[in-house]
Amino acid sequence: MEPVKETKESTENEKIAEVEVAEPEEEVEVAEPEEEVEVAEPEEEVEKIELEKLDHSKNIEITEEDIEQKSKSQLIKSAGELRDRRNELNQEASRRATLRDRFNQETREKVDEAHSHRERRDELNGLVQSTKDERDEMNAKASELFKGIGGEKKKDPRDKKEKSLEALEKEIQSLEFRQQTEVLTGGKERKLIDKIADLKDKYSEKKKQMEVDQVEGEKKREADQFRGKASALHREMIRLADEAQVEHNQMIESYRLADQIRNEADEIHAKFIRAQELADTHHEWFIKVQKKLRKLDKTEDSSRQTVKEAAREEAKREGEEIYERFKKGQALGTEDLMKLQKAGLL
Repeated sequence: MEPVKETKESTENEKIAEVEVAEPEEEVEVAEPEEEVEVAEPEEEVEKIELEKLDHSKNIEITEEDIEQKSKSQLIKSAGELRDRRNELNQEASRRATLRDRFNQETREKVDEAHSHRERRDELNGLVQSTKDERDEMNAKASELFKGIGGEKKKDPRDKKEKSLEALEKEIQSLEFRQQTEVLTGGKERKLIDKIADLKDKYSEKKKQMEVDQVEGEKKREADQFRGKASALHREMIRLADEAQVEHNQMIESYRLADQIRNEADEIHAKFIRAQELADTHHEWFIKVQKKLRKLDKTEDSSRQTVKEAAREEAKREGEEIYERFKKGQALGTEDLMKLQKAGLL
């Protein structure tokens, strides 16, 4: 019997740290897979078959000397006992062979089952890797976009609330209207002109900043979309890794059961061999006794043939003597006539 080779493969699919997306300015950091602690599950029990031990007291003991010395009737009895014991042992060997074959079939089924789990696990591992690559690609795109976004400007707490573009525009129009309609002294007019210029600078700067903010806002939204995809891919990767771990555990369990069933089959096979060897031994001695009986039969036949031939010769001799007497004119009695007939002379 070929032993089942159990493939103890290391766990290849472990949990990966959850994606953090709270801070868009920072790239999603994903921890490398860590070794997972396997939770022990109730193990499936392998059926144990307790075969009855062979009753050696029923074995028939005979020697070459016994065969030569026993009478024909004794040998006929021994031959019957050897034949019956041989048949019993053959039946027992057949029963054990049937059990062994059943366990061997179960072993093959468990090995096939383990191979199926291994193929599915490897398929899932491939999906884990491809999902991880896609997730990393999404993170890289998000990080590249965030690099082009300026940091948040810190505001001076002493500054008043900034005016909107509309407020600045209205104030500029109001001051320009005043400049055009009012008669001002040289000093007041200069101050008014400077204020208008200052407001126009603020207006231009704020408008430019808003345009920049709009572009950066679009980049941020796009980056957040990539981060969202990365997060979803990471969750999918964890699901696939968990499923692969289940397949791996089932593969190991199938190999374990296959090995246990094979061991049970090996034990039954050893018992089958013992029963078969005893049956063969009884058969060999049965054949030897049968040969001796045939030899005795031939001897008896030869002896009976010799006696018959001697009797025929004696009858022929007597018949010839009587016939000679008859030819000489002697009277023959009934017994003489019967002897002539027996000798074939009448």
